[in-house]
Amino acid sequence: MIAAANPVIEGIARLMEQAHQTPRPQTDSYEKFRRLNSKEFGCSTDPFVAEGWILSLELHFQHLEMRDGDRVRCANYMLRDDASLWWEGAAHGVNLATLTCEQFKEVFYGKYFPADVRCLLTREFMSLRQGDSTVAEFIRKFDKGSYFLPFIARDVAQKLRYFMDGLRPTLHRDVMLMRRTSYDEATACAF
Repeated sequence: MIAAANPVIEGIARLMEQAHQTPRPQTDSYEKFRRLNSKEFGCSTDPFVAEGWILSLELHFQHLEMRDGDRVRCANYMLRDDASLWWEGAAHGVNLATLTCEQFKEVFYGKYFPADVRCLLTREFMSLRQGDSTVAEFIRKFDKGSYFLPFIARDVAQKLRYFMDGLRPTLHRDVMLMRRTSYDEATACAF
């Protein structure tokens, strides 16, 4: 009977030995998140800073394949100074137990990138013209503005039309003569 139990005991002993030889750190998602050196958000009146912070967090969340609740807790952990104080008050108006990352972003954007600012940026983009700007400056402004208008950014024809409409008349004519059919082709020709 003892001889029959030996192979089982030996197998268990081998598994335990392998477990000790192969270190497997059991770090949770918070520890992994901290090691990525995610940006903190202290408070900014610049909506592009707020949007940049959210985008950087989302990249880390996707990389770590984090669950929604962990995303919210990690985002809250990165709030500093005035933003941290703001969140303490804002958190009373939400159910923290069921708060999703999308809901957190809605609350965050309500404070740091409100709808009236988004509307203003939309109007600015719709009336964007090259004027005295260089082509590179105009393209930078156009790309930045079109980010907030996905219905234009995703539609190849619309994006090209808005870009062409914003070019100086002489440059518009030159690019039109080259019959470019995409935004990328038109920007390359505009230089």
